[in-house]
Amino acid sequence: MPTKQELAELIRHACEKRGWGPTKLAREVSIAAGQPPETIERQYARRWMNGQRSPAYWLPHVVKVLDLDLATSKEMESTGLEGSTADTVASVIELGVRDVNRRNFLAATSGYALSALALPDLDSITRRTKTTPAGAVRVGSGEVAAVKQMVKALGDSASELGGGHARHLAVRYLTDDVAPWLNGKYTEATGRELFAATSQLVHLAGWMAQDEGNDPEHQGRAQQYYAHAYRLAAEARDPELSATALRGLAVQAIDLGFRAEAVQLGEACIHYGKGLDNPRAIAYYEATLANAAAQDNDRKLATRHLALSETAIGRSAATAGESWAAHYSPGRWAHESGMILARLGDLDAAEEHLRLALDIHGLDRRRTRAIVLADLGGVLLRQGDLDGALATWTEFVECADGIRSIKVHTAADDMRTRLNRFRGMPEADQLRQKVTALVS
Repeated sequence: MPTKQELAELIRHACEKRGWGPTKLAREVSIAAGQPPETIERQYARRWMNGQRSPAYWLPHVVKVLDLDLATSKEMESTGLEGSTADTVASVIELGVRDVNRRNFLAATSGYALSALALPDLDSITRRTKTTPAGAVRVGSGEVAAVKQMVKALGDSASELGGGHARHLAVRYLTDDVAPWLNGKYTEATGRELFAATSQLVHLAGWMAQDEGNDPEHQGRAQQYYAHAYRLAAEARDPELSATALRGLAVQAIDLGFRAEAVQLGEACIHYGKGLDNPRAIAYYEATLANAAAQDNDRKLATRHLALSETAIGRSAATAGESWAAHYSPGRWAHESGMILARLGDLDAAEEHLRLALDIHGLDRRRTRAIVLADLGGVLLRQGDLDGALATWTEFVECADGIRSIKVHTAADDMRTRLNRFRGMPEADQLRQKVTALVS
């Protein structure tokens, strides 16, 4: 049975999906119970939704009208990461199954994000190699290579077209193909490689969920995937994958406004990555902490780690390499740095970095390029360059067509709102019409 707060979240999310408020919920539950529509008062339903009161007698009827699955809270326990006793493989497979079956997910929370930092089960793989059940499928380098290849294919597609594109394929691949391998027979060395490759797949599923929707359920789903990606990477003894998974949690915490937690997670990224001989990875994690500090209005901390990030990216090789952080190119660094500088109020430097990202380094993915164009247009508008903003945003609309990404959608919505200030100006009115068509 879920707790009062868990039940409130399930009720609230189910109502949000249906577009119901407390009045509608009260009416439907009254009717389902065979009572007059006005039997339950609006304030009672509101208390169910905010956790001040449990439905008690009315619970079976609430479950019926909202199609709630009260097993969700029990499943949540099996995918929780507050301690180190839960088996990571069983937990991540259960997470994927819940996703495939479209079960409700609780909202992302600051507490869950920090719970990921709990000590992982570092003996998990060793223990599995000694307790393999009879008849388990044999796993070798071929299966590991297959996971890596699928991650690359799905990741390339999502980077081009957005996280909402083909996310279900990543989750199905986890539950249908990778799950038997995780429970299979392998050596300790192969097990570490398999856990590391699966960490990448799970991280990708989290990123895709985060980019697919900005509602509490999508963000809660993403947060759980990120936390499991970290746990798999830590058990594989892979510091780069561990740091990168924590970076996913940190960036999400920034987006959700968990400022103190974002800083702590950013510091954890740097801690895991400090021994790496990979300048791109170091730049990646230093910029993460700089971004978190900027959002936390800590100018000194943000400036220091932004400088460390710049030094690291300056030492990176021209070719990307094979590491998980290899995609963090000088162009992507320039984009992230530009937005940190904009947050710190240095608009001229922000514009310079964003133009550097677009014009000199280029950006190889449509989704990324669209987001940078949207950001640059916003910086130009803040500088008073309306013509430049309109020209840049027009290029954004052309680039963003067909991309399924909440970041792109949010950027378009923000742009449309800002263009309302310039009603009556032909160029602005025409662009607002294009943006409206894009959003719809």
